[in-house]
Amino acid sequence: MSISNLNNVHLTAAQQQAINNAITALETAMAPLTVNLTPEDRKKYGRINEQNKLIVDKVQNFYVDAPQLARPDVNWPEFQNDYNSRRVMEKFINRIDGLRARLVDAKTLHDFDNYHNAIDDYGYTSYMASSNTPGYQAKYDEMKQFFSRRKASDNSAPTPASDNNPPV
Repeated sequence: MSISNLNNVHLTAAQQQAINNAITALETAMAPLTVNLTPEDRKKYGRINEQNKLIVDKVQNFYVDAPQLARPDVNWPEFQNDYNSRRVMEKFINRIDGLRARLVDAKTLHDFDNYHNAIDDYGYTSYMASSNTPGYQAKYDEMKQFFSRRKASDNSAPTPASDNNPPV
């Protein structure tokens, strides 16, 4: 017997609505930050790597600790605003990435359960169609397009035709 029902946690309609409302509120709150970079812009501006973040941090530390050593024509209030904004955004990104990972993991288990139950149902449908039980032949004919038969000497169940199967 295969392992099934790996995730029995299902959101109620009220929980779904609460999450949807929270996401809508987040989208609304973030609307002023919306900037759509083109692929060329992303390549041009890129993301600073860890080494360059250390440079920015060091310059910021020097500006705070020894402002007399700072280059005079840099807009330091804007530098500080950019620095603070990027730190806050990085914290938000990390939290959102954590939430996303939790959603992906939960969805993965639901996908696994659905997929294996669908395979079990197909096997049952195939059996019932072979016994000429009314209604099952049409269902079998519709479903068999998703499966390829193995060689006749292999008595295994048919396998899905796609390479996009969830790992077992």
